[in-house]
Amino acid sequence: MKKILLLSDTHSYVDNDILKYVKQADEVWHAGDIGDLKVTDAIKSLKPLRAVYGNIDDEKARLEFPEHQRFRCEDVDVWITHIGGYPKAYHVRIRDEIQRNPPRLFICGHSHILKVMPDKKLNLIHMNPGAVGKHGFHKVRTMLRFTIDGKKIDNLEVIEFPVRHPSPSNSI
Repeated sequence: MKKILLLSDTHSYVDNDILKYVKQADEVWHAGDIGDLKVTDAIKSLKPLRAVYGNIDDEKARLEFPEHQRFRCEDVDVWITHIGGYPKAYHVRIRDEIQRNPPRLFICGHSHILKVMPDKKLNLIHMNPGAVGKHGFHKVRTMLRFTIDGKKIDNLEVIEFPVRHPSPSNSI
């Protein structure tokens, strides 16, 4: 069994509140728009990290992380990309591939809108953890955590940070 922490759209922001949850996970997955690589460096210093770059990420991030990650966690086929859309509205860049070869778990970021929904046609679960950074229109910063045990995706929790204003003593 693996405990997964899923986050996205950090936009160069990481703090001790986020890192507290990183420490509780077995793996951390980042669905892009990392911003400064200090974010992923802080996470990697604590736990294994799988990440993709997003549309705001610079050449350094694009050299370190791919646009897509497709892998198995336990017995679950996982695909992470930053701009992916959602069931019935997949982005044109991934639409053919997801229909031809759907994963069991499809993860993206970009929208800053937390969504977890099934795609019954493709028999997959779509997850977008929302945004945990402080840049963007969202009013609540969010992440997801869940477990993968064999083929079972379970124990899904939404982690919310209601205050968006920076706290200088708490940021890294």
